[in-house]
Amino acid sequence: MERIGVIGLGRMGAAIAQRMAGQGLPVLGWTRSGRSVPGVACAPDLAALVAGSDVLVLSLLDDAAVAETLDALMAFDLAGRLVVDTSTVTPGVLIGRSAALAARGALAVDAPISGGPELVLAGQCGVFVGGDDAEAARAQAVLAAISGRVFHVGPLGTGLVMKVINNGMLQVYSIGLAQLLPLARKAGLPLETALRIVSGGPAGLPMIRDRIPKILGEDDEVGFALSAAYKDNAVFRGVLASYGLDAPVLSGWDTIRPDVEAAGAWEQDVGALVRVGYDRGGKD
Repeated sequence: MERIGVIGLGRMGAAIAQRMAGQGLPVLGWTRSGRSVPGVACAPDLAALVAGSDVLVLSLLDDAAVAETLDALMAFDLAGRLVVDTSTVTPGVLIGRSAALAARGALAVDAPISGGPELVLAGQCGVFVGGDDAEAARAQAVLAAISGRVFHVGPLGTGLVMKVINNGMLQVYSIGLAQLLPLARKAGLPLETALRIVSGGPAGLPMIRDRIPKILGEDDEVGFALSAAYKDNAVFRGVLASYGLDAPVLSGWDTIRPDVEAAGAWEQDVGALVRVGYDRGGKD
């Protein structure tokens, strides 16, 4: 059985580690902050985590954190180890270091996750794996512990490209609602009425339907924070730009950001974007 080392124990990394441990896999966790996770054994340092792991799963915030961690891993003997980067970061961070990792004995795939920590814990997230066939198959066998929807989509880097397309569409839908719902507010149409009707018909999306209590402010639990969604939005637009492409609709998130911050919704669930959009209709 593969021994799993999870590097990064934020909300997503903690969910990955807990889900894998709950599925009976031997899991070690490590994070620079020293944070611990209930039910998951933690390594005292990165060296101990590498020594005790066959598969190294990265779940880190941004390009800088992934780059720093990958560079730190180069100090160790990585023979036979598989690096699985689940972080939502620019593909070039991992691709640019894949040869150096191979020189240390490691193989690598990118495997970004679609869905927040709650879907990871429930085994209902999506995972998009980019890498060569053998490495991808090995990663899929491990990642099956967190989802039955693990897809090998192409060579290294295409996992994140697939996430840009998949989650970018979710962001397009969200900003579309946020831009249309001020009309409902101005016309005196209740937010819940509009959401229930849209969600119950062909224009509906489960992501919005399932978040209606959060959008309405009846449930303050954060599934996926707006701040993280904005970080992803910047990554998605950066990936498009790296291919010489643009998706102007994703830039719509910038137009509502001042209202998000003014509403104190930055660390609220991503569904708050829709509520903030509706509230814009009450402005003169």
